[in-house]
Amino acid sequence: MLISIITATYNSASTLRDTFDSILSQTNQNYEYIVIDGASKDGTIDIIKEYEPRFNGKMRWISGKDKGIYDAMNKGIAMATGDVVGILNSDDFYTSNNVLEVINNVFEDNDIDAVYGDVHYVDPNNLKKCVRYYSSKKFRRWKMRFGFMPAHPSFYCKRIIYDKLGMFNIELKIASDFECLLRFIFVNKINIHYLPLDFVTMREGGASSSGFNSHKQILKDHLVAYKNNNVFSNTFFETVRYIDKLCSLANQFFIKIITYLLTKIILLLNRNYHIDIAEGPVSKI
Repeated sequence: MLISIITATYNSASTLRDTFDSILSQTNQNYEYIVIDGASKDGTIDIIKEYEPRFNGKMRWISGKDKGIYDAMNKGIAMATGDVVGILNSDDFYTSNNVLEVINNVFEDNDIDAVYGDVHYVDPNNLKKCVRYYSSKKFRRWKMRFGFMPAHPSFYCKRIIYDKLGMFNIELKIASDFECLLRFIFVNKINIHYLPLDFVTMREGGASSSGFNSHKQILKDHLVAYKNNNVFSNTFFETVRYIDKLCSLANQFFIKIITYLLTKIILLLNRNYHIDIAEGPVSKI
């Protein structure tokens, strides 16, 4: 089974090597790699040319102006010849070297249209520091009416599904990935399978996770997605997602507090224990 990996780049020189290296290190080498560049000016093209020979003919790339990241992804999907298509963003990289192998095995062993799993976000200045873990384990099809979705960077789908149901809506600014998955999963009910695997490491600060304005735009895009696909939802339904996120953050905060207090108590008890040993028993006269 051939997996088509698509990366859209634009002025990505500072992060692109990590993306390329993570693909080259995969244990499953049965893939094709398609890079769609938006006419970068920062040295991205030089890095692509530098790495191209290392892919031994598996990399194809083009560079030119586009209408945004979703337009670039559509160009990549149109160029793909693989059985399965996945997106790996230019500032992300695979968390482990067996991600493609696990994806391949699941598709071969199951009658499914798509798989999805988990991702985690890291501090851009410290790639070892996880700042948020996004688990898709609790995702359910019906939750999409409330704005929930599986982690899109972990979504690997048969190419024939894109051929039948269409690609990304480039009119949506931030959440075209949500609209695409809503169309695939909720409306057309493709056969999906959850993998308990951390697929991708993502640098924090992407277009869909940067402040109030981005969340405002996401809400607008979601409402358009519902309307275009004749799915009943509204702003009130969408608030459920934010309430869920606040509860999750509050839970994480209390866990950190409890962990901190328990650590302090253990250290204090351990310190007192060593003091008692050092002082020894008190002799009676």
